[in-house]
Amino acid sequence: MIDHMGFEVSDLSRSARFYDAVFYALGARRILASEQAVAYGVDSPTVWIVVRGRPPAPDYGHLALRASGKAAVDAAHRAGLANGGSDHGLPGPRPQYGERCYAAYMRDPDGLRVEVVSPV
Repeated sequence: MIDHMGFEVSDLSRSARFYDAVFYALGARRILASEQAVAYGVDSPTVWIVVRGRPPAPDYGHLALRASGKAAVDAAHRAGLANGGSDHGLPGPRPQYGERCYAAYMRDPDGLRVEVVSPV
């Protein structure tokens, strides 16, 4: 149902380092890159980060990324923190979202809330 989504960032190379690491840990890759945008996906560009000359505000959105299990959630969280992200919720069970939900939360370099989640 969703073809793609985009998020504005203030510094494309800084944000690309964060998303390169997080998406790599989840099995996706950088599919397209230009001076104005970087896109990620598995077979086609699904998540785009773009620079348009206006800074995003903190808490401007929420991006939830599906992981293939606990190890992938943990790896993506570590990769994001090692590449400019900040912790916003350590990996662990989230029973409030279902008895099988395991997730972690980060803030990307511009403050976007990034969730990595897996049904376990």
